[in-house]
Amino acid sequence: MSREEAPSATLSVRVAPRSSKEGVAGHEGGVVRIRLCAPPVEGEANEALVRFLSKTLGVPRKSVTLLSGERGKSKIVRIAGMTREAVLAALGL
Repeated sequence: MSREEAPSATLSVRVAPRSSKEGVAGHEGGVVRIRLCAPPVEGEANEALVRFLSKTLGVPRKSVTLLSGERGKSKIVRIAGMTREAVLAALGL
């Protein structure tokens, strides 16, 4: 029995915490830049990133997983249920 896997996308993200407004700041060298209002304190920026991506992409929060970069500005994020092309299109890139 073979089970077909659901699509998932893995993105490299560079976060700019404590920005005046949240949003996608661009895409350069395969890295998506995202501005967040939350400070980089006690995981607040990570939670804000998951919340922002989930709302922007229209997926549940549990579909957005932070794979690496918990303590830095550079992060790797997996979005379950979407292809990379669909994620980039939804982000306007």
